[in-house]
Amino acid sequence: MAAVRVEEVLAAAEEQEAEKRRSVTVEKELELEFDLGNLLALDRNPPATAGLRGGCPRREELLRALARDNTQLLVAQLWELPAERAGGAGGPLVAQLPEPTFRLPREKKPPRPRPPTRWEQFARLKGIRKRKRTSLVWDEQAKEWRRRWGYRRAGGDPARAWLAEVPEGADPEEDQFARLRREKRERVARNELNRLRNLARAHRAGTVVPAAPLHPTGHQSREELGHVARVARVSTASLGRFQPRLPKESAEPPSRSSGKKRRFEPLLGNLAAERSRQLELLRDMGSKKPVLDITRAVNKQLRQEEAEAAAAKGKKQSRQGKRGRRQQRVGRSGKKSGARRQQQRPAAGSSSGGKRKKA
Repeated sequence: MAAVRVEEVLAAAEEQEAEKRRSVTVEKELELEFDLGNLLALDRNPPATAGLRGGCPRREELLRALARDNTQLLVAQLWELPAERAGGAGGPLVAQLPEPTFRLPREKKPPRPRPPTRWEQFARLKGIRKRKRTSLVWDEQAKEWRRRWGYRRAGGDPARAWLAEVPEGADPEEDQFARLRREKRERVARNELNRLRNLARAHRAGTVVPAAPLHPTGHQSREELGHVARVARVSTASLGRFQPRLPKESAEPPSRSSGKKRRFEPLLGNLAAERSRQLELLRDMGSKKPVLDITRAVNKQLRQEEAEAAAAKGKKQSRQGKRGRRQQRVGRSGKKSGARRQQQRPAAGSSSGGKRKKA
């Protein structure tokens, strides 16, 4: 009995050892293709078609075993990569993945290219190429480097020069200084008109119109300085979260008053929520009944009631005005008739008195 028990124990131990080796060692006729950068394994071996048919009861078990073997081969390849400890000697072991070799399709469509501006269309039509020019040029008169455009530019303002050249073919009696000042006013007016047109075009297109620039004036109030400081703080990519604060500045997180930061849905998220959103969109597109916007309907009803109340009020005021005018006309006519009667009475009395005197 003891010998039989020892043989059974040894057989069970050998079977357990074989099971352990089987869980780590996987044999395939064709080696798998690995893309460790994407954690991808491609199995070219043909599966057992007899066991994967729809009527086979072991189909799920075979698929689970196949997925387990391929995952084991992928994990074995990951253990062969160079690794290091993250966060010191006691940290977890992290493997360094190589560059991916397969181009996986993206979930969302690529962003639309930005439409060209009017100047870009004109430059492409005329073959104009963009050349970067320095903002500073050498001024021969002042003997120093000055700006190419704007205030205190190189060469100065031609309208303020003490000497003006008469162009060839121009009237010698014409005032060239007045002509330069007139041309400058025309240029300023043309630029202002173009600026207003661009703002109107941007408003029709629905784009955000940039705010007016902040220029130092030398007499700024405390509110203006605080506004300038907030604008400068939120101009960074992190909205000023990592910028040093002023001594008396509040510790509240800054925010952009121009709008909200765009947020995109994650590429790998809740598939059930995405499926429900797509189904709801298709349901709205396929339904014949229009979608009811409660807020818009309530606002429309309120506007209609306000318009009706205003119209009723206007009619009431017009009626009161007509009634008052009628009363005024009646009063005036009564006064006129009374005056006529008063004028006629003395005339009648004088005539009767005369007759009495004569009698």
